[in-house]
Amino acid sequence: MAGMAVAGAMRLPLAAQSVRRETLETLATRIRPPKFADRTFDITRYGAVGNGQTDATTAIAKAIDACSAAGGGMVLVPRGTFLTGAVHLKSGVNLHVDEGATLLFSTDPKKYPMVYTRFESTECINYSPLIYAWEQNDIAVTGTGTLDGQAGPENWWGWKRDTRTGPGADRKALVAMGEKDVPVKERVFGEGHSLRPNFLQPYRCNNVLIEGVSIRRSPMWEINPVLSKNVTVRNVKIDSHGPNNDGCDPECSTDVLIDGCIFNTGDDCIAIKSGRNRDGRRVNVPTDGVIVRNCQMKDGHGGVAIGSEVSGGIRNVFVENCRMDSPRLDRALRIKTNSYRGGVIENIYFANTTVGQVARAVVDIDFFYEEAEGGPFKPVVRNVAVENVTSERSRYALYMRGYASAPISGVRITGCKFDNVAQPDVMEHVEGVRLENDLRNGKPMKS
Repeated sequence: MAGMAVAGAMRLPLAAQSVRRETLETLATRIRPPKFADRTFDITRYGAVGNGQTDATTAIAKAIDACSAAGGGMVLVPRGTFLTGAVHLKSGVNLHVDEGATLLFSTDPKKYPMVYTRFESTECINYSPLIYAWEQNDIAVTGTGTLDGQAGPENWWGWKRDTRTGPGADRKALVAMGEKDVPVKERVFGEGHSLRPNFLQPYRCNNVLIEGVSIRRSPMWEINPVLSKNVTVRNVKIDSHGPNNDGCDPECSTDVLIDGCIFNTGDDCIAIKSGRNRDGRRVNVPTDGVIVRNCQMKDGHGGVAIGSEVSGGIRNVFVENCRMDSPRLDRALRIKTNSYRGGVIENIYFANTTVGQVARAVVDIDFFYEEAEGGPFKPVVRNVAVENVTSERSRYALYMRGYASAPISGVRITGCKFDNVAQPDVMEHVEGVRLENDLRNGKPMKS
């Protein structure tokens, strides 16, 4: 074709290559982890005892307060097991969990005071995330130690089926409040309700670093930056198989790097979001500029998912050089939305990634998630490029379902190789798909 490069497997228009490369390079240049003063505040100096039984919540808070008041530095969690409730970060503080150290989070809900937060992308007042920051600058959680939420069927995970208000009743009540524009200050849950807190949530923060730590047994989503800017999540290991245990969910955030992480999760490994339904449209902030690279995805619903809460829009997502492989990983790239979410999803690049096996589809774009069709906010998905992706086993290579009234458009699959595909592609109401130099089960794919 005219204007196409002829060398190599990736045959993109040269102009498109240049624009994308410039966008990616500019984005990568902007994302820089914060730097911290050379001061150390050891939590044991403030009364913390690493025996796994003595409550260290107050001692950790005192160390954080002292560190921030001094102009910032490192709050050190040394070797040992420190039992704690909610940890609230403040500006200038690097919470460093050293090798051999564990922050063991209490399963007592009373240890998590009420804060302004989100549950599944709807704003509310609820239990504090286990680690939380509100409108802070230059914060970090680093080290090679462990963050253990202790969640299980007997505590947080059991709330998924909680009968105090009826299974799912609180979730439905919160969504209904969002649809009615109930002021957030009146959307109060917490004690007597069953909305689980996320693990680590910087909310309206600038310059965030999460690096090196291992996270396990989370009540809900593990890492959830909300309305934050300049976020780096690097070399984090997540192993948590509870309900709704997404690994990393950037939400309504700008300039996010997820690099070198390992995900083994009970839900999506990475799920990029921007608010749910009317509440997401009220806030109306997209997620813009996400780089996912050098990551390993094991179990999960999706390797990299976009949605389903996308009402504020998502754009400029770059996924490259990842490895995804598990019989319990459902999809590699997953875009999920519906006509109640709405939102514009555009400029999604999924490249140079190796997929061992997934249970369903390598590329899954679905407008029929949850409420499906019938709402007034037709989703828009456009300019999705999948390049140099190989897979060894899947049910489908491509699974795409749009609406007749709102087709999926502008999808390009280039230089991909899908082996041991069990069933033909599903392509419903998809316009303008371009298949270039792709193989399915050793045979050329045709548009």
